[in-house]
Amino acid sequence: MGKVNVYVKRSYIIVASLMVIISSLLLAFTLFSHGHVHGEEETDNMLLGLKVTYFISITTLLLPILGLFGVCKEKQWLLIVFTVGMILCTLFLLPHTVLVVALQPQFTEGLKMQYVDVHTLNDANEAELESLRETQMDFQCCGLYEGYMDWGYNISESCLCSEDAIKPCVAAPSNSSLYVDQDHPVMIYKEPCLPELISHIKYALNIGIGLIFGMLSIWILSIVLCIVILCQLSKKEESPAVVYSLEAKTGNYTVLTETAELT
Repeated sequence: MGKVNVYVKRSYIIVASLMVIISSLLLAFTLFSHGHVHGEEETDNMLLGLKVTYFISITTLLLPILGLFGVCKEKQWLLIVFTVGMILCTLFLLPHTVLVVALQPQFTEGLKMQYVDVHTLNDANEAELESLRETQMDFQCCGLYEGYMDWGYNISESCLCSEDAIKPCVAAPSNSSLYVDQDHPVMIYKEPCLPELISHIKYALNIGIGLIFGMLSIWILSIVLCIVILCQLSKKEESPAVVYSLEAKTGNYTVLTETAELT
């Protein structure tokens, strides 16, 4: 069995330890998200996403631990298990991430199409209205496409401008439920919510994609380092050649003979 380069070994230990930390944080985030989703209406897509995240976080947590034990004890089979497992995880996640990047414009268009037939919000169900009210307060907007006009006469009170509002506000129209009198106009948010909502979703999606590609880079680096370690371990150490010298042996005996005669 060959000897592992100390710098390669330390680099692998650092990268594998970083993977353990990232996977632990991912597992904690998944548990938190599952608890949050459990209190709401669960869908098949949500459950499938949570199962996939559980699988990835647990797998990428256990494999680096095996790899760390393998590199410290120089166990080749543990390093092989780590390498094969991480290659499979990378081959699973990388194509899906590339597919998400490629389909991002279609995803945005599909989100718009969900509201394409909305002309008034008065006929929406209570769950949709409550979600929109929270969105309006968070993003400081009103309505979906055409601002407050989407609400018709009954403009939601969540459209009212707050004192520390950053987004532009306009006076509520006189033919709305929020109108009081001309001398004391009621200010409501001017901009619609759908562009803001799509912008924030795209921003969060880009951050998520960037984090995934960063994690994949760490995975690939760990695989390369592990393969290098396996190659170094598989090399046989060359024993130094022993050279027999007849002159050296004769010389030694000559010295011993001379010493005996002097005695």
